[in-house]
Amino acid sequence: MNHMPSGVEPDSTAASAPEPRLRVDQLTVRFGGLTALEAVSFEVGRGEVVALIGPNGAGKTTVFNAVCGLVRRAAGGIRIDGATAPNRPTGLVGRGVARTLQGLGLFDSLTVLENVLVPLQAQRGGGGAGRTADAEDTASGCLAQLGLAHLAAVPVAALPYPERKRVALARALVTDPDLLLLDEPAGGLGEEDIEALGAAVREVAASGCSVLLVEHHVDFVMGVADRIVVLDFGRVIACGTPDEVRADPRVEEAYLGIEPAA
Repeated sequence: MNHMPSGVEPDSTAASAPEPRLRVDQLTVRFGGLTALEAVSFEVGRGEVVALIGPNGAGKTTVFNAVCGLVRRAAGGIRIDGATAPNRPTGLVGRGVARTLQGLGLFDSLTVLENVLVPLQAQRGGGGAGRTADAEDTASGCLAQLGLAHLAAVPVAALPYPERKRVALARALVTDPDLLLLDEPAGGLGEEDIEALGAAVREVAASGCSVLLVEHHVDFVMGVADRIVVLDFGRVIACGTPDEVRADPRVEEAYLGIEPAA
C-alpha cells in the first residue's frame, strides 16, 4: 500500500488500478438442497495465472461452470473486464473467454488443423465462412507456437494423448482470448510434457492473457501460478502466493496431506 505524508492530497491524474480481468464476488451455487459453493471470492488480474486447487468435490469445476454460465448462481456476482457476466452460457460469446475441457472435446475424424479452425469458424459466422486463408494462417500460427505445425494434416485420432492435449490448448488459444480457463491441463502428462505445458502457460500470461486453471498436479501448480485459491467443501480456505499457500496449515490438513510420523 502506498502512503502519503500528512496534508498531501493525492494526484487526481494518477491512473487508477486496472479492473481485474475476472472478479468472483461472494459466489454461491446450490444444486437442490446441496450448497456446492458458498460465498467464494477471488480475482484474476491481467496477465496473471491463478490456480484453483482442493480435494475432489471441493467445487473447482463448479466455479468454472459458473464463470461460463453453465450453472446458475444462487447469489453473488461474476464480472469479466468490469462487466457483469450473464447467468447463461451464450452470454460469453464475444467476451474473449476460452476454455479447455477435461475430456478434451476434440473431433477425432478431423485433422489437427481442422480442429483448431472450429472456434474460428464459429467466431466468424460458422460453416465454410470461417475457413478463409486468414483463418488458416491464424490456426497454423497457433499450431507452430505450440510445436504442432508438423502435425497439421494428421487426424486427431492418430495422436498420442500428450499431443491431443496440446491440440486442445491450441484450439482454446486460436481466438486470442483475454481470459483462458484450463481444466486439468497437466492430467495424464509425463514430466517433460508438464514442463513444456508450464512454459506455454507462462508465455500465454506474458502476452497479457489471464489464466485461471483447475489442477491436481501440485508441483505444476506451484511452478506456474502467481497465486493459488484453495477450496474445501465449496469454501475458500486460503488464497495467496504458492509459498504462502504451501505454508498454510489449513491447506496442509485439507489438501496437501500431513506427513506421517516416523
